[in-house]
Amino acid sequence: MMDELNYPDLPNDLESFWMPFTSNKDYKSSPRLLASARDMHYMTPGGRKILDGTAGLWCCNAGHGRTRIAEAIKAQADKMDFAPTFQLGHPAPFELAKRLADLAPGDLDHVFFTNSGSESADTALKIALAYHNVRGKGSKFRLIGRERGYHGVNFGGTSVGGIVKNRQFYGSLIAGVDHIRHTHDHEHQAWTKGEPEWGAHLADDLERLVALHDASTIAAVIVEPVAGSTGVLVPPKGYLKRLREICDRHDILLIFDEVITGFGRLGASFASEHFDVMPDMMTTAKGLTNATVPMGAVICSKKVHDAFMAGSSAGIELFHGYTYSGHPLAAAAGIATLDLYREEGLFERARDLAGYWQDALWSLEGGHHVIDLRNIGIMAGIELEPRPGQPTARAMETFHKCFDDGVLIRVTGDTIALSPPLIAEHSHVDQIFETIGSTLKTIA
Repeated sequence: MMDELNYPDLPNDLESFWMPFTSNKDYKSSPRLLASARDMHYMTPGGRKILDGTAGLWCCNAGHGRTRIAEAIKAQADKMDFAPTFQLGHPAPFELAKRLADLAPGDLDHVFFTNSGSESADTALKIALAYHNVRGKGSKFRLIGRERGYHGVNFGGTSVGGIVKNRQFYGSLIAGVDHIRHTHDHEHQAWTKGEPEWGAHLADDLERLVALHDASTIAAVIVEPVAGSTGVLVPPKGYLKRLREICDRHDILLIFDEVITGFGRLGASFASEHFDVMPDMMTTAKGLTNATVPMGAVICSKKVHDAFMAGSSAGIELFHGYTYSGHPLAAAAGIATLDLYREEGLFERARDLAGYWQDALWSLEGGHHVIDLRNIGIMAGIELEPRPGQPTARAMETFHKCFDDGVLIRVTGDTIALSPPLIAEHSHVDQIFETIGSTLKTIA
């Protein structure tokens, strides 16, 4: 591979940036840099095109370099760069909130803005605790996550998250947290297209925790409708509906983390719409602004919102917020992004692409090192057999070689995770899976 650092206007010292979720020593000894992006491709400093098979980090749903969004950001910056939303307001977040409320299913109709998916998770958890308090049920303090779940990296999200490596260095984190079992069972679910037939009963594990802790102590359950960062784990048929029923039975709030699944990835506005299961709150981020300006949001049901309006004394109803909640530039980017989704029919486009995506993925069945394939919408997981004594090594080598061959993939553990921008063409899909297939034949 050409030396990507040997070009003008690039840093000659990479040491100061402590990179997130990265083997810094390995990366800085052999860096791979991205210099620009347009539509379905990144460009390296040397001018090589890299097809984006991951929508950045599940976030550039409308593709890269969308002029409509950039112009909206610039226009807002020229008009007003910042305005506080503590006891004041400006038009953009009110407009964006209304647009999101209209887009969200059911009675999810009130929006609290954050700056990331991690902040959205912590915000939803705090709202859940406060919700029970304002109703006179302060004994409901426990938060339930799920094994292999990912809800960002703040204290609350890390505590309810269930990816071992994300938790093991940080001690006890938040007390009063427990986890239901994850939904993936290789013996019963391997080689399934879409939702597995087996596993709806796994939702009953929540009843185990109710029996252990008593429902009077449990405030909320948070799950990803499709677990993305742990390797695209698709929920079994009926699982989410069963979880909803158990939560209703015990007065437990159900939170869907839709940071990845929101904004078209399953061919619908949100996964809750796709699965026809209504949570009490949804966390969002990523595709909300097409990743152009950091922004997240918690979309709350009328039931949750109105409890604060009715149960709080005069004055501030929720003592929570961020300096940048509803930031003018982020709100402008969000409005422009929603315009693009609607005008270009991108959610419908993703739904139409899903069948072709599935067929292309399953061309890898029986391929070198492949031990399972999973897909839903335009998400896919390709699980590789771990290299003996070297877990994750084979997947990481595949990641590097695919990049060198012009395709950006994502790996988590020994699974390749894929979800391209919603603007992908059949030719892009073909290139993604042909490159992966040929790469796996060369990997030991």
